[in-house]
Amino acid sequence: MSRIAVVGSCITRDLWPIVGETPPEDLLYISRTSLPSLMASPLPGLDLSRERPEALGPFSHRAMVEDLRKTALSRLLAHRPTHVIFDFIDERVDLLAVGGTLVTHSWELEASGQMSDPAFGEAHTVARNSPGCELLWRRALAEFAALIAATPLAGARLILHEAQWATQFVDETDALHDFPAEVELFGDRRGSIAAHNALLRRYEGAFRQAFPAARTVNAGPALRIADKRHRWGLSPFHYVPDYYREVLSQLHALGV
Repeated sequence: MSRIAVVGSCITRDLWPIVGETPPEDLLYISRTSLPSLMASPLPGLDLSRERPEALGPFSHRAMVEDLRKTALSRLLAHRPTHVIFDFIDERVDLLAVGGTLVTHSWELEASGQMSDPAFGEAHTVARNSPGCELLWRRALAEFAALIAATPLAGARLILHEAQWATQFVDETDALHDFPAEVELFGDRRGSIAAHNALLRRYEGAFRQAFPAARTVNAGPALRIADKRHRWGLSPFHYVPDYYREVLSQLHALGV
């Protein structure tokens, strides 16, 4: 019986419901994090006793708290998955260096009001597309590879969902449009589609080198089109249904 874990984003989690299939039982989903944050230590002195803010739903709040407490790895190990699917679409926001550790500067963190906590007083930004952030990411990848080799995760099939931001989208009438060169990430933060796609290619290449036995799934550029009718709204990584059908078909062939 397959036990599936997703370390990534909604582009993988949503494969099943978007095509009308029931997700695997006990699917473990780890998201709203970054590999350097995932491998880091908890932020010291942080008060997480406050109630869930109204701006965040239960899932968003849990993901943010997990990123701060660094509990995702223990959950992944306890899950004992047979298959672990990775995608790096959530690796698009900056990191915060604070208290001798790293956290993900997500929309959820900003919306929670948690950054007013004194523990964040000395935080400084590590820009996602900076050389420093890429060095931190590659170091975290090496640490993650060592962890997998030393734990029962070594027996799991690792699968990389190779993904890119779409440069075009269809509207409600299926008319095709180009995205602008830069799109909104959240708030006033914007990101270059070309720059983030180049970053994703480097991350995916590094992952394949670290895990040469990993398998890959990829819908290809012909299906990499965003959909204005997507359940989560228009975004360069909210694709047309055929994208999800193709990727899920490839995953089924790998025993997922």
